[in-house]
Parts: sequence; structure tokens; C-alpha cells
Amino acid sequence: MLAHRGKAKVRTHAKPQEYIAVKPNQVWTWDISYLSTTIKGHFYYLYVVMDIFSRKIVGFNVYEKESADYASEVVTSACLKEGIKADSLVLHSDNGSPMKGSTLLATLQKLGIIASFSRPSVSNDNPYSEALFRTVKYCSQYPNNPFESLEQANYWVENFVYWYNHVHQHSALKFVSPSVRHHGLDKIILEHRHKVYEHAKSCHPNRWSKDTRNWTHISEVSLNPNNKIKGKVA
Repeated sequence: MLAHRGKAKVRTHAKPQEYIAVKPNQVWTWDISYLSTTIKGHFYYLYVVMDIFSRKIVGFNVYEKESADYASEVVTSACLKEGIKADSLVLHSDNGSPMKGSTLLATLQKLGIIASFSRPSVSNDNPYSEALFRTVKYCSQYPNNPFESLEQANYWVENFVYWYNHVHQHSALKFVSPSVRHHGLDKIILEHRHKVYEHAKSCHPNRWSKDTRNWTHISEVSLNPNNKIKGKVA
């Protein structure tokens, strides 16, 4: 019953355009996730905007419903805080109604932000936001009990964002914090780590059977990479 019937071809969706970030504030992704409450069937909604180059959370808030108006508020606030200029940023999201709402699309056009969208029902097209929400829900700080109020949820999220941006040593960033990378300080730290490891190896070569850990600075990060065509976001 679920198989395609008829002579018409099955509808397909092209893979989203590849975007490559070589510095912060070139490519952002955002999404919405549920937060459980003490009322069964009722949820709060966590809006989070992330920079894919540094993995820094640049915008967030918790609301009582999904809305393009709320999404517009979060994105606008993040752009003001980061000093985003027109035609310099790509904002990627999935195909939910808040993501394609007229209020948000009008805001993006006004701010000069390029909108990018995932294919319908393809979570892999927005991997950075999906990975972030997994960290949110599985970190040790996540409360065992549901949130009792919107204020409590916002308070917890604020503390989580501070920890994630400034304390968390991100494995995908060679174990530096998103804030350190966002401000361009990771290259110095990684160079120092490389020297420390090489010195330790020279002093005790018998402890290493292979090369030391790779501390090379990550110069670019891609969203939905296309192996055939490479292009960078200006």
C-alpha cells in the first residue's frame, strides 16, 4: 500500500547546495527541539542558532510554541549581537513551518541573509543542529525531572549555553571550546599542543609507536558537502 503506483515518476528532491565556512559568521544552522514539562502532552520549545565553523551557539531562547515570529526574534537578536552585515551569511534549517513562515523569510530578506533548507524528512541535511540537540539532551547537566515553568527552562538553557560555549572542549574542534575557536584563538592553542607532544615524544620515543596526535588547525567546515563541486562562501 505504501509503494509508489502509477506511471508518473517518484518525486525526488535535489540535495541542498554545499556551503563552506572558512571563518565564523559565514554559515549558521538552526532548529527547534522539545523540552518536557510537568504537564503531560505539553512542551516548551528550544530555539537554537549555531555557527558551523566554531560550533558556537550564537542565538537561543525557549518559548511555549513553535512560531516564525519567535524564530525571527532569535535570528535578529543573534545577528545584532554578532554584528552580521548584509549578504555575508547563510542560514540553514529544515522544512518546518516556523522555518518557512512569512515573518522569518521577510526578516531574512531584510537582513540580507541567504536562506537554505534541508530536503523534506532528511535530518542528515542539518547535522550540526541535530548533533547539538543530542548534546543538550544527553549531557550530565540535563535535569532528570521535567521543567516546571518557562522561567526554569530558560534559566537551565542559559547555563547550558555558557558551559557549551566557554567550558566544553569540543571533540570536533580538536578539544577547544567553541568560544575560543569563534574568536580565532584555537590556532595558537593547537600549535602549542603540537610542540608539547613532539617534545614529549623526543624525550621518550619508546612510548610512541606512531605519530603524535594530530593538532592541525581545521581551516574550513562544510555543510552538505558536494564531492564534485567545491565552492566557498565569501
